[in-house]
Parts: sequence; structure tokens; C-alpha cells
Amino acid sequence: MKRSTGRILTTHAGSLPRPPGIREEVAASERGGTPPSGRGELSARVRDAVADAVRRQAACGIDSVNDGELGKSNFTWYAVSRLGGLEVRPRPPEEPSRSEIIGRDRAEFPGYFGTGPVFSRQGPAPEVACVAPLTYAGDAAVKADIDGLRAALDGVHVEEAFLSAVAPGTIEHWLQNDHYPSDEAHVYAIAEAIGQEYRAIVDAGFVLQVDDPDLFDAWQIHTAMTVAEYRGFAELRVDALNHALRGIPPERVRLHVCWGSYHGPHKHDLPLRDVVDLMLKVEAGAYSIEASNPRHDHEWRVWEEIALPDGKLLIPGVVGHASDFIEHPRLVADRLVRYARLVGRDRVIAGTDCGLGGRVGHEEITWAKLDALVEGARLASEELWGSR
Repeated sequence: MKRSTGRILTTHAGSLPRPPGIREEVAASERGGTPPSGRGELSARVRDAVADAVRRQAACGIDSVNDGELGKSNFTWYAVSRLGGLEVRPRPPEEPSRSEIIGRDRAEFPGYFGTGPVFSRQGPAPEVACVAPLTYAGDAAVKADIDGLRAALDGVHVEEAFLSAVAPGTIEHWLQNDHYPSDEAHVYAIAEAIGQEYRAIVDAGFVLQVDDPDLFDAWQIHTAMTVAEYRGFAELRVDALNHALRGIPPERVRLHVCWGSYHGPHKHDLPLRDVVDLMLKVEAGAYSIEASNPRHDHEWRVWEEIALPDGKLLIPGVVGHASDFIEHPRLVADRLVRYARLVGRDRVIAGTDCGLGGRVGHEEITWAKLDALVEGARLASEELWGSR
């Protein structure tokens, strides 16, 4: 990964706005159906959308760009489409979803979660179960991701490009284990399979971003665990992720973590201080963290006590998805300067709290936030290096 030499570089956490209808058609394809427009037409639409997203990122001044995750509908169904040994079946209405990431907040705010439009239930989601040895079945799909981003970069000047894949622990938290003898065997089998996707991305010359919201947000799923118990749970998943990353140079990997990024209270999010050492145990060259939403904006203070390991980079989210307010570039710059003075100016890259596509009210807001990110990075660079 490029370092911020002479100025603060910019990136984002992955998801960007999708053209109308693409998410639904991609979801139909991932679930094994035929998209309404046909597979060939959908592939062409995704390629065109990726090309447009790359051009818009470059026009904003984003240095490390991606495909906007436009070829994926969401984490669950994208992973289902790339792993063999799974079965999709109806979920009994009384059975809670394994991916509930609001458990501790729901216990304190039952009225909010029971009646709010964001959290009203639309019926049980299907259950996905591992029923046979897990295999990787995504060769064609990851090749399409790679080819689409490579084509989109033709003639576009950026510093680097990345593609996202999901961590074993995040796949595991919605995947029912009906085959392996233990949770450890199950999560390591996921790691062995999805690691093939990781290597394909890096071998293609791109930076790999591993998305692992479950590292932090599973605290709200496992509501009976103490912090000590949760740390043991999380450490096993970190070890499995490192198993998946074996052989990949850490400088080709960035890890993105968050607290689920749903719009809600987040009162019971696990503090970064309680798990930061486990995050830093992941064999990655950079760590993308939430740093601007109202529940975690103060956690820059963690880096007063915890040393960022030598050679590692930090990607604080200096604009966020928590509201549709456009961050003032001066605020963005202040946040970046604060982190730079703690860990070193050449070790900070400006990022977003989480993917902005679908999490803010309109795509216009997403691009305006990225404009503010770039301008804020320019102001911070002027302050830190004494030049534009």
C-alpha cells in the first residue's frame, strides 16, 4: 500500500451508490436465480457501473479506489454464492436471525427497535447452513470482479486500487454449522475456502481489503458474554483470519472493522480499547476504523496509550454514515491532524467510517462527503507538511 508521503492520501471503506435495480438483480443472481435482464445484460450493466464509479472516485480526488462493491448485493449472499457445501432453507418464524447485531441495544431500547421503521421485521430471512465440507466456488465471480475493476482503471490515474472480501468470522456469524464437529473447525474451514479469494485478489495486483465487522459487532450478538469471554471468542476468529491470509504479504492487506453501522443508538458497542490489541494481531498492513460517528469520535485517545506497530498504517473514518450532514473540510482536517500527530503523518490515510452506498439518504450525499474528505485531507496536508 502507498504511504502518505508529502500529503495525506484518501480512500473509503468500500460500498458506493448503485444504479437503480442493480442490487436486486445481483441478489437474484447470487441466490441462483436468473436476473430479470438476463445474466449477460446484468454483467454488462455492472461493468459499466464499475467504470463510472471508478471515474467518479478519481474525479473526486480519491487516491485508493475500488469497484464500489457493485457486483455484490450484501455480505451474506455474496459469500453464499462463492462457497460450496451450503444449503439455503426457510427459517422457522420463531427462530431469531444469527446475524442480529443489536442485541444489547435492543434489551435497553425495546420500544425503539420494536416500532422504528428501520428495524420493523419483514418476516424471517432464510437460514443458510453448512451441510458438507466447505469449498471455494467463486473462481468465475472473483475473476469478474478483477476483470471489471482492471478494465475500469484503464486510462484513469489513481494511486492504487483495492477489492473487498469478507473475513471468516463475519461469514460464520450468519452461517449455521450442521457439518463440522466444533466452532473452531467450522471457522477454520471457512478460512481455508475464502482464503482462495484473498489470494486471487492479491495475485491480480490489487490491495485486498478484508471486511470484518463481526470482530467488533458480534459483542451485540453474544449478549451473555463478559468482555473476557468475548475476547477469547474474537481471538479464535482472528487466528482463523490469519490462517486465511497466510502467504500474503501484510502490506498488500488492509483490514476494515466497524460496529455494524446500523442507524441506531449503539450505546452498547464494545469500546475500541477492549479489542484494539486483537485487531492489531491481524496480519494486515493497514487498519480501517470508525473514527467520526458520535459513539466513537472520542476513541482517537486510544492511540495515546496504544502504539501503532512499526510499518503499519491507520485509516481513520473522518467522514461517516451516521447522518446526512456533510462534514466541513476543516473538521475533517482537524481529525486527520489529530491522528497524524499521534501515529505519524506518513502513517495516516483519510477514510470513511464504513461504506457509504445505501447508508446515506441519496447518492448526492455520498459524493459530497467524499469531496469533503478530499478537501479536508488537502487542508491537513497543508498544515502537516506546510504546503498544499
